[in-house]
Amino acid sequence: MGVRNLYKYMEKHENIIFNSLNSTEEKDWTYLAQYHKAQIEFMQHERLIHLMVTLAFAMFCITSYIITFFMTTLPLLLLDVVLTVMLIFYIIHYYRLENRVQKWYGLYNKICEKML
Repeated sequence: MGVRNLYKYMEKHENIIFNSLNSTEEKDWTYLAQYHKAQIEFMQHERLIHLMVTLAFAMFCITSYIITFFMTTLPLLLLDVVLTVMLIFYIIHYYRLENRVQKWYGLYNKICEKML
């Protein structure tokens, strides 16, 4: 799943949950809670994978910086720049993913309140 598709998927799911929470219709809150919890679990897995990739890129960056410190060449400097830019994008993506999942925890709590 591409990054844009992931964000669209998450936004679509949030809209379903928000519409259900704000609806005056009678809902099967137990089913909605189970459905939402399954979606949270999917995103937790996605988040874990992206954390591992982000940490790997951070290690590549640090290794590249150390090698460049001792052997400064243009190709190594270019590698440092490329890895740094990629790491920045991975960190931004992970940050957005993490915040969205944290938001979903709050939505899950609201669904559970409706079940009481």
